Order: sequence, then structure tokens, then C-alpha cells
Amino acid sequence: MVSTTAVKRALAALATRTDTARRPYVAVIDEADAARADVRRAAGFVETVGLDRLADALAAADRAGDEAAAARGREALDAYRAFRRAAAGDTGEESEAGGAGDADGASRPDDDHFRSGPGIPKPDTGQDADR
Repeated sequence: MVSTTAVKRALAALATRTDTARRPYVAVIDEADAARADVRRAAGFVETVGLDRLADALAAADRAGDEAAAARGREALDAYRAFRRAAAGDTGEESEAGGAGDADGASRPDDDHFRSGPGIPKPDTGQDADR
């Protein structure tokens, strides 16, 4: 298990290193790409580096003409955004009830799960079924 502190230290070292042949944007993209394989590492990346810095690294790769790094950066950024949407419960689909849901417009997965129906008696009260 990788701790958040260890990830922060490693990324800070990568950001300040001058003895490497890799450009700083490549280091950010490499870490973003590698972190996608492990949920804890991915969460640590988002917390310590952030998607804004990944977007900046992607832009730097585009400016430098590094197509391979830019492509990996785009894939990683898209994946992290999809992770964020999934964590928020956004599936990207409208519900069958026309998008009905909470007051903020978000649909709940159990919107139509429970339905009350007329004529269902309470078993221990002896009520008639037509009530």
C-alpha cells in the first residue's frame, strides 16, 4: 500500500529533479498513466498533483510536439474524469422516468424501486384487500 505522504514526496522529487532527461510534463503524464492501475495510487495522484496539473502537462506535451506523451496524457485525463463522474454516481444516461430525481436534478438509482399500490392489506391487521 502506498501512502499519500510517500506519493507526495515522490512527486515533489520528480517536479524538482534536474538530473533527468525527461521533461517535467512527461513525469506528470507518466505518473498519471501508471497510477490509473491502482485506485489508491490514482486517488493519491489526484489529491497531490491534481487534474489541473495533468491538463497543463498535456498542453506542454502538445506544445513540444510530443505526440506519444500527449496521447497518453489525454487517455489518463479522460480516465480520471470518468472516475470522478462514476464516483459522483453520474452514469451519463437519463433515467427512464425522464430524468426525475432529487431537487438538484440528480436521479437516484432507486427512483422507481419501491411503489405503493392500492389494495395491499397489512397482513396482521385483518384489513380487507380493497382498502
